Amino acid sequence: MARRPHAAPPPKKEGPRVNREIRVPRVLLIDAEGEKQGEVPIESALEAAQEAGLDLVEVAPGANPPVCKIIDYGKLKYQEQKRKTEAKKKQKTQDVKEIKMRPNIDQHDYEVKTKAMHRFFEDGDKVKVTLRFRGREMAHQDRGMDVMNRVKADFANVAKVEFEPKLENRQMTMVMAPR
Repeated sequence: MARRPHAAPPPKKEGPRVNREIRVPRVLLIDAEGEKQGEVPIESALEAAQEAGLDLVEVAPGANPPVCKIIDYGKLKYQEQKRKTEAKKKQKTQDVKEIKMRPNIDQHDYEVKTKAMHRFFEDGDKVKVTLRFRGREMAHQDRGMDVMNRVKADFANVAKVEFEPKLENRQMTMVMAPR
């Protein structure tokens, strides 16, 4: 029988070691009621867990001796998963919304765009302001810079500029974040 030259390593187990996976001679035991039983041999700790109908779970593997607790491992995993999903729910992701303008933007169009930007900042999102130059507008880059400065001034109290206006090819971009 030929062996594969690069056999996959055995899968690593996630989480704490449980029951017979704990391979140390002595452990510091905490019983099902949460009371410290002191340092005991691993065999007597496993017996105590079996009598209680629960699992022996290593809660502090770095300690000397390792700290083990008698608890229901399935319940522990469930609570851990629940805690992770709660943390994920509370986490707010910050999106980058884009507002596109032109160097010779009309007053009403500008007001519509700034209203949308106000809404984005209230939601806690960053805003990327993109100013696109077409054709001969490249000759009037100062107009584009005037529009960018106007946006900066209008939102000075609501947002801060993360990336100053920068010209790349035919468009000028600036990124603003809520204060």
